[in-house]
Amino acid sequence: MPSPFPGMDPYLEGAEWTSVHIELSSEIARQLAPKLRPKYIVRTAKRFVTEMPDDITIATGNVYPDGSVSDSVQEDTVSYRATIPPPLHLATVMPARIPHVTIEIRDVADRELVTAIEVLSPTNKRGEGYQEYLDKRRRLLYSTVHLMEIDLLRKGRRVPMQQPLPPAPYFVFLSRAEKRPILEVWPIQLDMPLPVVSVPLLADDPDETLDLQLALNTIYDALNYDLSVDYTQPPEVPLEGEEVAWVAEQLQAAGF
Repeated sequence: MPSPFPGMDPYLEGAEWTSVHIELSSEIARQLAPKLRPKYIVRTAKRFVTEMPDDITIATGNVYPDGSVSDSVQEDTVSYRATIPPPLHLATVMPARIPHVTIEIRDVADRELVTAIEVLSPTNKRGEGYQEYLDKRRRLLYSTVHLMEIDLLRKGRRVPMQQPLPPAPYFVFLSRAEKRPILEVWPIQLDMPLPVVSVPLLADDPDETLDLQLALNTIYDALNYDLSVDYTQPPEVPLEGEEVAWVAEQLQAAGF
């Protein structure tokens, strides 16, 4: 069953995102690889980021004292006896290892990195992970590597820009090495299909095209995300304003 939405599916921004991030990155690589041969190779590079949850909620039930005191009175003599209760068994917050995938386009002759494509994850857009991503991004921007950033997440911080971005839930940013600091920016509304974008290569070669909607549709159908997403409930990342009514209309038209 296809997604009920013409573009990005907001229900994929929740618990399924890690899967979507990995599979979409792989599908982008598969889409580009045959177009770029024999001069370029396309690879996915995986790394892990350790994240500690930002918001920790500690639920407390009864509050237990450090010890209990019992009194006994015998012939004007008061004795105190302290008893040590057994230890509580409570779960601590463990850091999570989150996989991140980068699509790398390299020239066959020298294996030099030509273009990097990043599908952003929540850890790229919050807390320490945001700063770590900015450090990686800064190194790329100071190099001769082209950088494409695909931000299909409504929540979290955007990449830093000198001018305000237009209001939109999703973006694609393309930084061509020879045109920095100017970026090509695709704002994507919720009711729009994901764009076909240009992928820059070495100076002597023309851009190649990347159909992001085709890539998303391919993994949605292949991995049956319709079976793991509950469209009868609100999405995990809340919608705002007119988005709520529009999403409800799309779901009703799709039979939910």
